[in-house]
Amino acid sequence: MKDPIRIVFMGTPEFAVPALHALVEAGPEEGWEVIAAVTQPDRRAGRGKKPASSPIKTYARSRDIPVLQPAKLRKRPDAVAELAGLEADLFVVAAYGLILPPEVLDLPRYGCINVHASLLPAYRGASPINAAILDGLDETGVTLMLMDAGMDTGPALAQAVQPIRADDTAAVLSERLAEQGAQALVALLPAWLAGNVAPINQADLPGEPSACTLIKKQDGRIDWNRSAAYIERMTRAYAPWPGAFTAWLGENFKILEAGVLPGHGESGHVVAADSGAAVGTGDGLLLLRRVQPAGKRPMAIADFLNGAPDFIGSVLGEEG
Repeated sequence: MKDPIRIVFMGTPEFAVPALHALVEAGPEEGWEVIAAVTQPDRRAGRGKKPASSPIKTYARSRDIPVLQPAKLRKRPDAVAELAGLEADLFVVAAYGLILPPEVLDLPRYGCINVHASLLPAYRGASPINAAILDGLDETGVTLMLMDAGMDTGPALAQAVQPIRADDTAAVLSERLAEQGAQALVALLPAWLAGNVAPINQADLPGEPSACTLIKKQDGRIDWNRSAAYIERMTRAYAPWPGAFTAWLGENFKILEAGVLPGHGESGHVVAADSGAAVGTGDGLLLLRRVQPAGKRPMAIADFLNGAPDFIGSVLGEEG
């Protein structure tokens, strides 16, 4: 009986957990074993700013998988040597968060396979799910890619399409894409390990290359000169973080759920609507459905207006 294929998994957020879980569950039957999980160092989180494990670390520990947490890989021969010492046959990467330098990419004989949440070559980079919602696409998907030294530029091994629903938030769509990517991964690997998959250069795939960057908190600040349709997409693309926010009475004011109404209003000005309140934008009215004032819990707009009747007629601004 031959030894199992040795897989090192590299990932950090919740998106990566289904892929690791699928690999672990399928391993005994398919002839591979996850020998280690590599994830980013613990980060301080919450009100107490206590160090918190990544979702991948938490899952790996629950399955008795050794965990490595290098702070960097580039120009860190000690970290590269530790990875080399694992003698892995394959690296599988999903939302790891650190770029793999060439000396790491060259370690496993079956290469490094990345689970990327877009239909490459579109949306290379750190925030493909958010970008697809923000751009108003009807569909996105996952690409299993053989990694190279570029940013998501390696040849594709498989792709799967995922519809984007009208009410999808980034969090909800991420869950579906994570599961889809996990299923595609375990379906691909036996053929890849047997040498029966031909990588496809991204230049031969449909669509034009595009890139998306790491999201910053300020990306969620609403510009009321934008269209209502765009701002509504912001409320979903930036859920749960950083959220779509503006200012009311000089304090932060989040808009959690919204809709689009025809009509015209002065940008940022709150007007009465049949179901509560709407805000003028550069094109159309943004119907408010759920909001969160500073220091308060999320609430339906009707409940908020019961305690803040002066909200109608106010102006939502850029400060706060």
